[in-house]
Amino acid sequence: MNRFNNLFIFSALIFFLTPFLSFSNSVELIPQRSHLQENNIALQLNELSETDSLAWDRPRFDERKQEREYLVQTGIIGQGITDPNVIEAMLQVPRHRFIPKEYQRQAYQNTPLPIGYDQTISQPYIVALMAEMLEIKPGDKVLEIGTGSGYHAAVLSELTPYIYTIEIVEPLGIRVAELYNELGYSTIKTRIGDGYNGWEEQAPFDKIIVTAAADKIPQPLIDQLSPGGIIAIPVGRQDQTQVLTRLIKDENGNLRTERVLPVRFVPLTRSNKE
Repeated sequence: MNRFNNLFIFSALIFFLTPFLSFSNSVELIPQRSHLQENNIALQLNELSETDSLAWDRPRFDERKQEREYLVQTGIIGQGITDPNVIEAMLQVPRHRFIPKEYQRQAYQNTPLPIGYDQTISQPYIVALMAEMLEIKPGDKVLEIGTGSGYHAAVLSELTPYIYTIEIVEPLGIRVAELYNELGYSTIKTRIGDGYNGWEEQAPFDKIIVTAAADKIPQPLIDQLSPGGIIAIPVGRQDQTQVLTRLIKDENGNLRTERVLPVRFVPLTRSNKE
């Protein structure tokens, strides 16, 4: 039994105890895990991978850097994220720049926040967890369904320069494309449209991430996934328990799924519901 399956069993227990516990309102429900000691946190940060031989422009920001560092120490490493490249990505991307001004003071709380149009920016822990689930290597081609605030794709762009992201809500898609230009995220390719059908012109993809809940994993995304690829997606209807799920396609095209974590996401929006 791998780490993600163990995480699901633990998290499911917490999830079903929720009615009897006191949690703040949020879009996603995350179990609390014990923090690592400070020396272990420092060790994690010092073990960042030096294997990235592919060079690309990644913007850097000093503003609110200490807040990012505290969030990563307590809410990312402290909750069990171990991939050094994901940890570094979370340290570098300025979450407050992807949030409406009225919520920017809360940007480095480990919680989802509204971004308008009935959409949210995900909890930082969930962003890091989904990135870790994908096992992204420099040079991987990654498709994101649900650009939303743009924050998640910005984090992924720290791991590989080949990021393609689709947003169905046109005002959000336009706003994020302008924000990427302003901040210098020049390697991210954006598109406005129905992400359920993927991005066939750019397929296949090594990794696919879906940032909204679908009743089932869309078949077009499975078809556009390369052999050896991974999909990370929350699965389940709004009136049911949603499960953060990892689908792995082996080199022969066989599929295997792993249930990782009970979550609550906004639903995957379709332009023409079937």
